[in-house]
Amino acid sequence: MKEKFQKAKGIVLTHYKGLNVEEISALRRSLKEANLEYRVVKNTLARIASKETPAEVLQEHFVGPVAVAFGYEDPVILAKKVLEFSKENEKLAVKCGLVEGRFVDLEGLKNVSKLPSREVQLAMLAGAFSAPLTKMASLLHATINRLGYALYALKEKKATEQ
Repeated sequence: MKEKFQKAKGIVLTHYKGLNVEEISALRRSLKEANLEYRVVKNTLARIASKETPAEVLQEHFVGPVAVAFGYEDPVILAKKVLEFSKENEKLAVKCGLVEGRFVDLEGLKNVSKLPSREVQLAMLAGAFSAPLTKMASLLHATINRLGYALYALKEKKATEQ
């Protein structure tokens, strides 16, 4: 458990009271499809395992029937998936979470879930970096073209003068 708390880039704590086995299994399946994990944990074990990890800030929230969703790659997808399921099934209450080592409350998780995924953000960043280079290349190409047209016009003028 300590290793999971250490490796996770995103953690969401949920209150699962009232969910039956089928509903918890459905949640686990939907999270597993996105390479996420959902575990029902004993509070004492979770408190002990979270010591000296980024999840230590969550210790006071390990009360009542708590389950933990772990995301090891993209915390945005984790927040989206858990919040989607909680909208479909009102028995699942999202409590709080941890995103990239920072504590976030329910509102913070909702804001995180509205962000584009990591891949989309990286693509947007790459586009932002490549735009000036593309403009520079097209400007240099246009300058070379103009020089070529000017030299061609000069050659034609010299040819007509002779």
